[in-house]
Amino acid sequence: MNKTGKGRKAIIIGSGVGGLATAVRLANRGFDVTVLEKNATTGGKIQKIEKDGFTWGFGASLFTFPELLSDVFRECGRDPEDYYKVHRLDPICNYFYEDGTRLSSYAEPEKCAEEIQNKTGEPAKNVIRYLRKIAGVYESTKDIFLFHSLHKLSTYLTPQTLRALVNISNIGIHKSLNKANEQSFRDPRIIQLFNRYATYNGSDPYVAPSTLSVTAHPEYNSGAYFIDGGMPDIARSLEKLARELGVRFLTSTLVEKIETDKGKATGVYANGVLHRADIVVSNMDVNFTYKKLLKEQPAPESINSQRLSSSAIIFYWGMKGTFTELDMHNIFFSADYHGEFVHLRKKEVPDDPTVYVFISSKLQKKHAPEGCENWFTLINSPNDTGQDWDKAIAEARKNIIAKLSRALGRDIAPLIISETVNHPCSIRDKTLSCQGALYGASSNEAMSAFLRHPNFSRRIDNLYFCGGSVHPGGGVPLCLLSAKIIDELIA
Repeated sequence: MNKTGKGRKAIIIGSGVGGLATAVRLANRGFDVTVLEKNATTGGKIQKIEKDGFTWGFGASLFTFPELLSDVFRECGRDPEDYYKVHRLDPICNYFYEDGTRLSSYAEPEKCAEEIQNKTGEPAKNVIRYLRKIAGVYESTKDIFLFHSLHKLSTYLTPQTLRALVNISNIGIHKSLNKANEQSFRDPRIIQLFNRYATYNGSDPYVAPSTLSVTAHPEYNSGAYFIDGGMPDIARSLEKLARELGVRFLTSTLVEKIETDKGKATGVYANGVLHRADIVVSNMDVNFTYKKLLKEQPAPESINSQRLSSSAIIFYWGMKGTFTELDMHNIFFSADYHGEFVHLRKKEVPDDPTVYVFISSKLQKKHAPEGCENWFTLINSPNDTGQDWDKAIAEARKNIIAKLSRALGRDIAPLIISETVNHPCSIRDKTLSCQGALYGASSNEAMSAFLRHPNFSRRIDNLYFCGGSVHPGGGVPLCLLSAKIIDELIA
């Protein structure tokens, strides 16, 4: 590794996945790195929650593209298996429909297509064709949309990027994901299944461009994985490596201001103390970075005009008993999927939401007491615009329990023996996500990828941004890529 950072200091604000991976990469490059974290523990949206003998992750639960994580360790000369263990899932997810249909998804396209045909009558050839198409879209767009900075001219001068730009009309920016799926499938249940991938970055499948079909590619064409310990183990592993490389962590330390001088970032104030640095990287939500830490700097127009993604209401339930019909990942679909997003557009919590239930104790037994399960139960919600959240949470809880009890054929309410709740306001307060939006900007516009804030400041030298609120987007794989892009920019 080129030690371009030797003798230079770097400050990382926040210790989510993007911040931790950036800290590791810069320390490996020779920087003297300090991470400042407002919470008592690291991890951001994948931090650990423990209560009554149960363990959950705060947020993200599906692990794809594990090679992006292992790359961080290998570039530091480490063997990833010395830090964490990964298991490939099969099946990936169970789907439950209101008409009684149940099906499972698999990472082998032929097996998945056969399952769908057997359960719904949707021709297997339609599924195979679709999965091959989104694999092609991914291959033709990854270099421009994911792996390199969208905001540097050099990105556009590579052969891969030029090919992507020539074929941009074929990647689906001019029609909605729902429209593309209606043209690909004839069974409404399968249209609904592939529409849901818009929600992976907090978007609306009836509005967002069909380019988002590529979000399904990792699961069906590459596979989904579980990391021992759950997603919080990613943060634990990255922090361990960072400490081995000499990174310092100051937790319970709130950054109040990014110090600038003559157009350059020169350090940060935290708990009233100035920490000087040659490089400052914000893993904080980019909206809050400008509005809270750079008050003297005008925020870019892209920040003021962007539309924020959806949020979530999450119940962390400790369940007495086990459910053999459930696997690790489970989706209980709304009877009216379009109606669900109509509610979200109106900034309302849907009365018939699609419910996601993640149960890590299916593989990691220690995450729940014997004879119990840990349910991470999530529905999509609007971000916070002043709704009555106490009322919305109470109604959501009632509706979720009724829906799951109906689908599973048993009353789950008396089985809930432990409960913790997160909602847009608590998500905002705990992770400093603007309005509790889980993914920063939404991807509902055709050119959303280009409108995300770059991984560097155009106005302030030596100031960089990583994490889900900037390019390339939300979710663990993309946050890891934001760290990779910053590493390349600084190099």
